[in-house]
Amino acid sequence: MGIISQEYYLILSAILFIIGTVGVLTRSNAIVIFMSIELMLNAVNLTLISFATFSQDVFGEVLVFFVMAVAAAEAAVGLAIVIALYRLKKTLNIDNLNLLKN
Repeated sequence: MGIISQEYYLILSAILFIIGTVGVLTRSNAIVIFMSIELMLNAVNLTLISFATFSQDVFGEVLVFFVMAVAAAEAAVGLAIVIALYRLKKTLNIDNLNLLKN
């Protein structure tokens, strides 16, 4: 088996990021949007790990832990907001949530 080059990791990361971006821009369900944001953060983590591994630098690996902490906080706060909005409006469709209107 040959060694997988860095280009393959970066291509996979770009594909994952594009899928996440398309999911955020095209979907109207709040849960799917949060899953797409998590996919984008994981694509960034894959890029950071790829650069850290091939450059023999641990800074990228340390940065991944901070990104994972932000992703965990985003998931916890985001899901709490989604639950509160569902209890208030009885829908998860982002297009139907007009909280600034009376």
